[in-house]
Amino acid sequence: MDAALSERFAEIEAVFDETTAALADPEVLSDPSQVAGLGKKHSDLKDVVADIRRWRQVHEDLGEAREMADDPDMAQMARELEQEIPELEERIKKALIPKDPNDSKDVIVEIRAGVGGDEASIWAGDLLRMYQKFSEQLGFRMETMEEAESETGGYDKITVSVKGNGAYSKLKYEGGVHRVQRVPKTESQGRIHTSTATVAVLPEAEEVDIEIDPNDVRVDVYRSTGPGGQSVNTTDSAVRLTHEPTGIVVSMQDEKSQLQNKEKAWRVLRARLLQMEQEKAAAELAGARKSQVGTGGRSEKIRTYNYKDNRVTDHRIGLTIKRLDVVLEGDLGEFVDAMAAEEQAEKLAQVEG
Repeated sequence: MDAALSERFAEIEAVFDETTAALADPEVLSDPSQVAGLGKKHSDLKDVVADIRRWRQVHEDLGEAREMADDPDMAQMARELEQEIPELEERIKKALIPKDPNDSKDVIVEIRAGVGGDEASIWAGDLLRMYQKFSEQLGFRMETMEEAESETGGYDKITVSVKGNGAYSKLKYEGGVHRVQRVPKTESQGRIHTSTATVAVLPEAEEVDIEIDPNDVRVDVYRSTGPGGQSVNTTDSAVRLTHEPTGIVVSMQDEKSQLQNKEKAWRVLRARLLQMEQEKAAAELAGARKSQVGTGGRSEKIRTYNYKDNRVTDHRIGLTIKRLDVVLEGDLGEFVDAMAAEEQAEKLAQVEG
C-alpha cells in the first residue's frame, strides 16, 4: 500500500467523519448557515470516501489472497484486485481535483479593439458575433451592457453579459488576445494585415461574493454623449463609478434610465473586483501570472485566425482547426473541450504531486 496515498486518504476520511459528527450536533443543527455548508461538504465527500474505504478493503483482501496464491481461485482473485486498485486511485484523484467555484456563474465579456486601427474594430465586432452564435447554440442569453461603435463598423469596445447555467465554464478560456490575419475590405492592394482584439471574461459576482463599502465608491452622473460628442439625451442618465481603493472606473450610458445604467455599472464593478481578488489569491498560491489581455500587441496572443488558410490555431495547447468559417459561426466546442482537458490534467498532476 502506498504510504503517502494512505496518509492523504486518511486525512480526507477524518474531515468526512468530523463533518458527519457536526451534522449530528444539536447546536450546529440550530444554525441553518452552518448546516448548509456542512451538508454540501458531506455530500461532496461521500462518494470519494466510499471509494477510499473500498481501496483500503481491496488492499487488505489482496494481502490475504496473495498469502493463499497456491489456490487457483485465490490467485484469480488477487489478479482482479490488483486491477481494481489503479482504477480506484484514478477515480479518487479525479474526485479530489478542485472545482472552479465560478463555473456555474453568468459572465461579463469585454471585447476591445487592439492594434490594427479600423480593422481591429471590425475584428472586435466579428468576435462578438462569434460569441453570440456560440451562446445561442448553448441556450445562453446575451445582453449588451455597454458599447462604443467605431465609425467604420465594428466596435472600439463592447461589454456584454452572458446568462446561463455554466456560462463561465464555457467562455472562461476565451480571455486573451485574439489575432486575425486577413485582407481588410479597405485594402486595395490585396495585402494581408494582422490585427488584434482583446477579450476579458469575468465571472459575474453576486453581492454575497464580494463586499463593497459604498463609501469607497464615488458615483458621478453626467449627460450621455454619442459619436462626435452629440447629445444622446437631455438628462444626466450616464453613470460613472470610481472604486477609490483600487482605482477601477466603470462608466455606463447605453440606457436612457440613470437607474439602469447604475445597476449595470455596479454589476461590472463587482465582477472586476471579484476577478481582482481571485487573481491575487491565485498569484499568492502560484506566483505572479500575466493578466488575461496583456497589452493587446500582435505578439501576445492566445489564438490566431488565418483567413487565407481557413485555419484557427490555439497557441496555448497547440491545437489547429482548419475550419475557420465554422469556428466564426460559433463552433468553439473543440477548443473548449481541449482547454478543459488540459486544465483537468494540470490539476490532476497537482493532486498527484
